Amino acid sequence: MGIKLGFSFDNLKVAFAHLSIKDLKRMRMLYRLMRYPFIVRLGIFFTKISFNLGLPIKAPLKRTIFEQFCGGESFETSQKTVKKLGNYRVSSVLDYSVEGKEEEHILEATMEEILNSIHKAKGNVLIPFAVFKVSGIAPTSILTKVQSKEVLLPREKKRFELAKQRVFKLCEAAANSGVKLMVDGEESWFQAVTDNWILEAMKLYNKEEAIIYNTFQMYRKVMSRRLKDAHHESVANSFYLGVKLVRGAYMEKEKNRAKKEGYPDPIHTTKEATDDAFNKALQFCINNKQRIYLVNGSHNELSNIILTELMELHGLKREDRRFYFSQLYGMSDHISFNLANAGFNVVKYVPYGPVKEVLPYLGRRIKENSGISDQVLKEQTMVENEILRRKNLKIA
Repeated sequence: MGIKLGFSFDNLKVAFAHLSIKDLKRMRMLYRLMRYPFIVRLGIFFTKISFNLGLPIKAPLKRTIFEQFCGGESFETSQKTVKKLGNYRVSSVLDYSVEGKEEEHILEATMEEILNSIHKAKGNVLIPFAVFKVSGIAPTSILTKVQSKEVLLPREKKRFELAKQRVFKLCEAAANSGVKLMVDGEESWFQAVTDNWILEAMKLYNKEEAIIYNTFQMYRKVMSRRLKDAHHESVANSFYLGVKLVRGAYMEKEKNRAKKEGYPDPIHTTKEATDDAFNKALQFCINNKQRIYLVNGSHNELSNIILTELMELHGLKREDRRFYFSQLYGMSDHISFNLANAGFNVVKYVPYGPVKEVLPYLGRRIKENSGISDQVLKEQTMVENEILRRKNLKIA
């Protein structure tokens, strides 16, 4: 588009101002390791075994991977991270990242923790969003059966209704607290069930503005159509559509399951096709800004530049609260902090939870990163250049 926006993602001083030299050296070490996927997978495997055997793995894990990608072990201990980011105009969404459980009492406890995060975020300008995964508060085995139209046993019907009640309890709490609530994406084999719930919640709570946001994983072939259909629903039913756009998080699982079950791969066949779908979705959201609130969840430089240019073309102010840029904590700081420094709304996803319990999340994050060798190399190079810049200037 060629618009001069007056900032650059290459400004390392801005990108890493919030980090000490010790933090940068830890990042450099992790990025170096992530360039070797085999070592990453082996490390995750042995970490899980060490926890199961009761070996003293928590302390070294906490000082390295956990501190890089997580804010703390609880909402309270994460506040230091929230304040540090807030000093640089970067907001936080605290994400309780315990996942993969099916027991009813654990699902209920997870819901209570998310409810707690919503109540504590009320009135805090540094935490404008809360977030949850439906799979964290609902049995995915039952959601899968519902989507595939299998008959549920009476006990399963009851659990399904309890799960729906939890979802709506969180949505109601967010609406009452004035805290925006993002719902993360899931695997395709039960995503349609959660989509229906979230669309129903939007009809209830997004009458004046977008409070509830659903996630659209644009690596799926059907998602462009789903986005347009959701927008049509919002226009027809007079509510605001909260949209969080991401590329997607379950590529290997999606491909493997499609192959195993014998149905077409739901994922775009090339990265270029995913990029194209994502960037066209940005354009669609801005073109329909009268009805859509947007969170651009992307670590792709071009996609972030495209949104800044679209906002400029449409005469939108950088601080317009209908539009946010979002990256994960511990990643793509050159994007997050330069956007925030330029006046755009930026929110970092800050996972939290007990070290052992967030291990599945951490494992997925590291595997995703190690699979994107070009991006890892670029981030490693930027960190090394910042370390060198500080050494030359004798900055700690």
